[in-house]
Order: sequence, then C-alpha cells, then structure tokens
Amino acid sequence: MSTPNNTVWLNGKLVPSHEAAINVYDHGLLYGDGVFEGIRIYNNRIFKARTHLRRLFESAKAIRMDIPFSTEDLYNAMRQTLDANKRTDGYIRLCVTRGVGSLGLNPFTCKTPSVFIISDAIALYPRETYENGLAVITSSVMRNHPAALSPRIKSLNYLNNILAKIEAIDAGVLEAVMLNSQGLVAECTGDNIFIVRKFSGTTVLATPPLHAGILEGVTMSTVMDLARAAGIEVRSYDMTKHDLYTADEMFLTGTAAEVVPVTRIDGRTLGDGTIGQVTRKLLDAFRAVVKANAPED
Repeated sequence: MSTPNNTVWLNGKLVPSHEAAINVYDHGLLYGDGVFEGIRIYNNRIFKARTHLRRLFESAKAIRMDIPFSTEDLYNAMRQTLDANKRTDGYIRLCVTRGVGSLGLNPFTCKTPSVFIISDAIALYPRETYENGLAVITSSVMRNHPAALSPRIKSLNYLNNILAKIEAIDAGVLEAVMLNSQGLVAECTGDNIFIVRKFSGTTVLATPPLHAGILEGVTMSTVMDLARAAGIEVRSYDMTKHDLYTADEMFLTGTAAEVVPVTRIDGRTLGDGTIGQVTRKLLDAFRAVVKANAPED
C-alpha cells in the first residue's frame, strides 16, 4: 500500500510528498520527455544500485539530456530518501525530467533537468500469484518499433505499455505479452519474458533477444546468471506466439514483479498448469540472493 505522507527527494532537498511539485511547463509532464529507474530495496540494501544508475545515465545520454548530479550524488540521495522514510524494504522510483521549457517540442529551451526520488512499497501482483501462477494474454497493441524509440531507453513515455495493460485488464488478467512489428515476442507491459523447453533432452531457459525490442532488464540479467550458475543452459532467440503456447514453463521478471510464474496464456495451459521445476528453482534462488545480501553493484 502506498504511503501518501512520504518524504521525497526533489532536486537536492527532502520535502513532504504533498509539497513535492513539478512545474506544469516541465517537458517531462508535457511530452513524457525524461527517463527513470525502478529499484528494489532489500534489507536496507539497494539492489543493483550501480547497474540501475548506469542504465539511467545511458538512457539520458541517448536522449541528449545531462543529469545535473553524479552517480554518487544520486546513490547518496537514494540513501537519504530511504533514511527519511525509515524504509529498509520496498521500492525506489528515480525520475529525471527534461525540465521547465517553453510550449513546443524543442528540448533545448529546458535549461535544467528536474530529479526526484520516491521510496515506497509496491506489489504488482497478489501474493498467491507466486504460488499458483499468472494468466496472461497476447495484446493486439504492437510494441514500439526500436527504430522509433529504443526500448533500451527507459523513458517516461509508457503509453504504448499502458494501452496493452488496459487490454489485459479488460480481458480479466493482469498482464499482456506484446509483439513487435514482425509479430515476434518482445516483452510484457512491464516485465521481461522467459520460457523453459527441452531441446534434444536438454532443458533450456530462453528469452527474446534485445533486437526483438525489449528493455535490457536488471532482474532479467540476474536470473540468467542464476540459471547458468545452476547449470541451466540459457539461450536468446526470436520467438513467436507458438513458442510461448508450447513452452513447458513460462515466467516473467522485473524489478517490481521480481520472478512471477505464468501458467496460462491466451486460454492455453502451460505444462500441467502448476509452477514448473525450473521456475521454482530460479524463483527460490532469486529470493535467496536478495534475502542474504542483495548486491548493490
């Protein structure tokens, strides 16, 4: 449950959330012009903080925006925000907007980007989902073409994903798979996709490649490392809906979602309809890592 009386870090100062204001002429509000990161906190450790900050600065560079703070400044700012809210577990939202400018698309009228940090609780899916599995659909909303807006830029403009999310909710489920312009599997509205299948007797964990139009997920990369450490072969290749329909197992990964099993897609039951062994092993391994000593690098 969200906390409306949080303390927010805004441009170098800690302020009550009800006083944390963004100017209506900010291009982040007017045009979705900005970048962000969602980051988890476990046992007072900011999970993969340095990795998230690197991606934030890469996203900013890609859209030609100079963040007016260093990575160390922002790491310390996240720490200040957590301490101010007495939060040792939960979620951080770190946003950088283009800043205040004139009406019109020209981003160079914006002199100084605005940066704010929120720390709060988050729960994308009900707790029972992690035990019983999630049902998903395939959305008719196409994933943005990578040549139009690279999905590797974690931008403030999520309307593409929101439209697919609306379609999922209208269908009575919580998540939707998005296809790219070639009809290949990309990712879900907020999560990366993995499937498990057997090839010539070998169990393989597979996920769509970056060129399919996906965000290079931090949790996704962590899970791939955990799989390799467990002796599970990991592959990345182009997938169609058929690959998902015929998979033995399927799960999603994301900072907020963590590792969430999927047991049904478009009305089709995956495997025997329960959480598969590989999914369970990786879910348990991920929980063990973040519970023991969540890495901040």
